[in-house]
Amino acid sequence: MTREIVLDTETTGLDPDAGDRVVEIGAIELVNHVATGRVFHVYLNPERPMSAGAEAVHGLSDAFLADKPRYAAVAAEFEAFVGEAVMVIHNAGFDMKFLNAERRRMGFAPWPMSRAVDTVAMARRKHPGAQASLDALCRRYGVDNSAREKHGALLDAELLAEVYLELIGGRQPGFGLNLGAARGEAGAGAARSGAYAPPARPRPLAARLTDAERAAHAAFVAEMGEAALWRRFKG
Repeated sequence: MTREIVLDTETTGLDPDAGDRVVEIGAIELVNHVATGRVFHVYLNPERPMSAGAEAVHGLSDAFLADKPRYAAVAAEFEAFVGEAVMVIHNAGFDMKFLNAERRRMGFAPWPMSRAVDTVAMARRKHPGAQASLDALCRRYGVDNSAREKHGALLDAELLAEVYLELIGGRQPGFGLNLGAARGEAGAGAARSGAYAPPARPRPLAARLTDAERAAHAAFVAEMGEAALWRRFKG
């Protein structure tokens, strides 16, 4: 069994060594490259002011984050969700640097980069010279990112999961998780480790045919006579 965690973070700025902190974590579980519906999502109080540049990117303000938990309060739950899984991250060096800074504050050993799969590096190997941003890859692979007006960790993790599956050979129909929190319906929420029901798969084609279409097909098969090979083997 291959277990992977597709993960994204939002932060107060660009440099954890200068004191910038994680303010949002969104993660999606894949088992054998299939989304299980289990997610981890939390907003965090960074205990420091938000930079104007970062707020312009993700829209998370000091006021919004003021009553959210500190990283220390969710660290054990987050660690348990990740477990021993490989983490799939877009521009992994950035997120891993921030997550390891938070881990060091907790007294944990940093995660080695070997724990992460960097989808930026994957995209550059697969499409040399092409743009490797998440938006560019969504356009390339036909992944609907119309809800991405600003960056958001859970929504970006959902989009990245679809892009990742394309990078390794093609995502499955109906993969989209349609997460309410990712689409902005939860607003102030922290979904945490939970299960979300995936949308219903499309009905089989036969179930979508009208009576007229079935009749037209039957007439066409009748005209074929014995040329309709499957008639000879129909039990």
